[in-house]
Amino acid sequence: MTTIELAPGSWTLDQAHTEVSFSVRHAGISKVRGQFTDADATLTVGESVDSSAVEATVKTASFDSNDDNRDAHVKGADFFDVEQFPTMTFKATRVEGTPDDFRVSGDLTIKETTKPVTFDVEFGGVAVDPFGATRAGFSASTQISRKEFGITWNAALEAGGVLVGDKVTITVDSAFVLPAN
Repeated sequence: MTTIELAPGSWTLDQAHTEVSFSVRHAGISKVRGQFTDADATLTVGESVDSSAVEATVKTASFDSNDDNRDAHVKGADFFDVEQFPTMTFKATRVEGTPDDFRVSGDLTIKETTKPVTFDVEFGGVAVDPFGATRAGFSASTQISRKEFGITWNAALEAGGVLVGDKVTITVDSAFVLPAN
């Protein structure tokens, strides 16, 4: 593959090479991990880091924690209520840092509640694949309080504490493609 610069323009998410994942403490002793398998995003690359932006939409029904019973519960009214709130969105309001290591701040909306969040982002590079497509890779992460988004369901544990932690780590490993002109 040939390595090239990140070209200004509108890049589209390559969903087949992107993972939107999460982890949350379970029963106070371990973490549950999973992913959302249906996401879409547009990356607008400006002439500088601070003139760039990203917008993303994730379909909440694509929640997958590798446990059908848990997935059904989380998709229900106690958590995401996917029938009433089929998507969650992120829209960048500020991008800052260097081209290799930067932060993207923006508005995350879950269940009609919008809160500011900041993702720490690592730029993986740009390459032309064997089929001629120009691709860019990024890894981003943030931590949110699920309670701040109205996701408050929990169960008390006999030994003390609760079943589901409040802090949720969101990690996005993404690939974007620059459409051919």
